[in-house]
Amino acid sequence: MSPEPYVLILYYSRNGATAKMAAELARGVEEAGLTARLRTVPPVSPDTEASLPPVPDSGATYCSAEDLRHCAGLLLGSPTRFGNMAAPLRYFLDQTSDMWLDGSLTGKPAAVFTATGSLHGGQESTLISMMLPLLHHGMLIAGIPYSEAALMHTTTGGTPYGASHWAGSGTSDLSRDEIVLCRALGTRVADLAQKLGD
Repeated sequence: MSPEPYVLILYYSRNGATAKMAAELARGVEEAGLTARLRTVPPVSPDTEASLPPVPDSGATYCSAEDLRHCAGLLLGSPTRFGNMAAPLRYFLDQTSDMWLDGSLTGKPAAVFTATGSLHGGQESTLISMMLPLLHHGMLIAGIPYSEAALMHTTTGGTPYGASHWAGSGTSDLSRDEIVLCRALGTRVADLAQKLGD
């Protein structure tokens, strides 16, 4: 019996905003009838030794290679770091060469999401930076189409490249438009995963 298909929501969150987005994306996935599997990655250790327990004290479980290998679809999220994804997420992706070699992720749908402290803090470049390794893995990138009305009138986050959140000066509360767009993107990837899996 094959395992139940799931969409992996893999993210790194430092102050909680990206984690809140992940929860809304999960709602969208589950509204479309698939299981959402929330996973995170640990911070990068400056001394290159394991400095954290293998299981986080709270929040999502750390992602394993097998979580990624067997997903039906992927939603990848990170806060913006100088217009790029955060180092912990990049470090995790750098360890996936075996999946690149055997094509484990080829043909699966994927989308990206990010949160920034400033309105023009590099949301789109961060989203694109997360797409690059996924393209190398042969994944099919899904954005947010303009048929989503919130994309046309949002005054906070939201781009056709993926879901985004403008945290401003420390707030991690998502706007109504950001919630709508997160859920829409989760639903879109889940729908694609089901169509491509048939």
